Amino acid sequence: MKIRAAITVGVLVFIDQLTKFMAATHLKPYESYPVLKGIFHLTLIHNSGAAFGFFKQRVAIFIFISIVTILLIIFCAKRFQYNYHYARAGLLLILAGAIGNLIDRIRLGCVVDFLDFRIWPVFNFADILISLGGLFLIYYIVSIKRKT
Repeated sequence: MKIRAAITVGVLVFIDQLTKFMAATHLKPYESYPVLKGIFHLTLIHNSGAAFGFFKQRVAIFIFISIVTILLIIFCAKRFQYNYHYARAGLLLILAGAIGNLIDRIRLGCVVDFLDFRIWPVFNFADILISLGGLFLIYYIVSIKRKT
């Protein structure tokens, strides 16, 4: 991985961990604090499962899956040339999100979630990175199919 990519991932992981630390420090578990009442709240949740709380209490499996994912992304990112900007950006975003949530699972045995839009399960900054990274990869795949 190039230095600029490593710095980018490091900064994104730092932001993720800082926001989770701030949420855990200033919010009480399961109490909701409205930012925009009825639309956006801060709600501290400790999620021991996967996305949306599925498969709770399977921390070891998720740690293993996260490590394999991180290694695969590092391996795959080297294969993309510089003209594949969306694929590289997508992989870096997913990598940063996976590392951020892996740190939580290793350190706490769960993932700290706190962003609550009321129409979606509570999530965190790492989840945003993973979702955006997935969208970048989808865009890359669709644009490659159009070219061929």
